[in-house]
Amino acid sequence: MTAPLTTTELTTPLVEPAGQRGDRASRATWRAFRRQPLGIASLAILTILVLVSVLAPILSAYPASYGTDVLRPPSATHWFGTDALGRDVFAEVIWGTQQSVLVAVAASAIAIMIGTLVAVAGAYVPRLDTFVSVVVDLTLSLPVLPLMILVAALAGPSTWTIILVVAAFSWPEVTRLVRSQALAVVKLPYIDAARLMTRNHIWIVGRHIIPAVTPVIVVSVVVTASRAVLSAAGLAFLGLGDPTTWSWGRILFEAQQSGAMVSAWWLTLFPSLAILALVLSATLLSIGYNDARNPRNHER
Repeated sequence: MTAPLTTTELTTPLVEPAGQRGDRASRATWRAFRRQPLGIASLAILTILVLVSVLAPILSAYPASYGTDVLRPPSATHWFGTDALGRDVFAEVIWGTQQSVLVAVAASAIAIMIGTLVAVAGAYVPRLDTFVSVVVDLTLSLPVLPLMILVAALAGPSTWTIILVVAAFSWPEVTRLVRSQALAVVKLPYIDAARLMTRNHIWIVGRHIIPAVTPVIVVSVVVTASRAVLSAAGLAFLGLGDPTTWSWGRILFEAQQSGAMVSAWWLTLFPSLAILALVLSATLLSIGYNDARNPRNHER
């Protein structure tokens, strides 16, 4: 005969609270991520680049207008050599890191905010979903690079022009990624239960839907930031960047304008390596984080 349940057993919840499950999943994800050498190395590289951008005034003086050592190769005096006007390339790369990180963070933040709001609104309100999907598909089918060049040329070269242009053409990709996850979340039973409890749709979206799609948003942030760096460098290389601020694309642009791009290999090598380091580390970090979220990797 089965023994009766005690008072303690009756009052013990049968289902673990969602907050505890979320904390446990986060710790398991971090443990799985720490076992990935490429993911840890990518995180370290991104951290170094952010620190370089913040500590740029300490690491190097702002590049001078000109110098006496013209087109000097890398040496103990000038670690990355000098350009056609005798300016130190190391200082240009250091200060260019500040500009590139700023563009990556600001453009990705704007694109993520717009893309997430549009995606969640379309998934939560079925009548808007068709319109959202049409707009996203239409935007993604457009030739992005020519349009970015056109808008940047019309708006005039400046840092905020590049940020807004990159963000304007990046949010549709974020919307497509987040929307696919949000469509699955809004069909879950606990969303229906939340709708029965309250008619405050903003509370439901902020309390239940956005936290559920946060992992996808995190991956989108990293991927969008890397694309923002590439787009900003491409616009600056075409002469559409801010002429008053150093960036990696401006270093390449001035090397091309001076005609020293072929003869002075260091003018293109070091800014290109900086771009490669940021984009590659951001891509590997997103892949590592996505793999760490897989529950199968938590059991290893």
